[in-house]
Amino acid sequence: MTLDTNYLRGTMAAVLSLLQHSSCPENLSFHFLSLAHFENDLFTSIKSTFPYLNFKIYQFDPNLVRSKISKSIREALDQPLNYARIYLADIIPTSVDRIIYLDSDLVVVDDIEKLWHVEMEGRVVAAPEYCHANFTYYFTKAFWSDPELVKVLEGKRPCYFNTGVMVVDVGKWRRGMYTQKVEEWMTVQKQRRIYHLGSLPPFLLIFAGDIKAVDHRWNQHGLGGDNFEGKCRTLHPGRAGSRTGASSASAQGPRTKGPRPTVHNTSEPALHPGPISLLHWSGKGKPWLRLDSRKPCSVDHLWAPYDLYRSSRHSLEE
Repeated sequence: MTLDTNYLRGTMAAVLSLLQHSSCPENLSFHFLSLAHFENDLFTSIKSTFPYLNFKIYQFDPNLVRSKISKSIREALDQPLNYARIYLADIIPTSVDRIIYLDSDLVVVDDIEKLWHVEMEGRVVAAPEYCHANFTYYFTKAFWSDPELVKVLEGKRPCYFNTGVMVVDVGKWRRGMYTQKVEEWMTVQKQRRIYHLGSLPPFLLIFAGDIKAVDHRWNQHGLGGDNFEGKCRTLHPGRAGSRTGASSASAQGPRTKGPRPTVHNTSEPALHPGPISLLHWSGKGKPWLRLDSRKPCSVDHLWAPYDLYRSSRHSLEE
């Protein structure tokens, strides 16, 4: 995970959710990437909130990527830390051979060990994927009009995956020099502007259709709405059955908060979102901002029980 002051509240909620739902929280190790000038303050915040947490903060040098970033559709997507996931394998110790990369705008409502033990089947990345995606949305006319560039997608299934939740075989990542491969596409983007969104399209150009697919329950993404207005969205309709055979788990708050609520898709009453293991507020709207503005979306109330900042503030007000 990355650590920065703007998303610290989300990170705290994510960490709490992971600990609350883990069968062996003492086995969890956290690797955080942070900019150097915030490191001491962020370390103090994490340590004081979770005194027994097994974690380490690594300095991320923004100069690694700053000159390679092209302006995208949303300023938040253009921050150097948004690209830190590309360099994780080069920063964390070589003794670490597998990681789960998680964004800071999510909560986990299932035992993360289930995702950790996914069989990679020789793949570099494992994540929920969505095939039959319309890739014309992600890439520009400059890309589609160049026969040489389009060749990279030939023979590949048009499968989208969200890079905010990924299991990564970092050993294979290092040996395959995937950091350099992503950087190469970022260089092309600087010269030609071949895509719109920040760090996602290079991953699609390299990995689309060639990742280990895991159950969609592990990334109920898009709860933050679109990238422009962040309008409210409901949970995705579920499927019958589960591709991974994982046990059923509905969205719930921390174990100490009582029984889990049942969540229904309000746009189509006949559909239930199905088993959920991870809720992800990707998109412009963040639950802590919408809750503070007193204009929350219905799904934001699923994030609220993990909000340590709001809970402590309300205790003081009372």
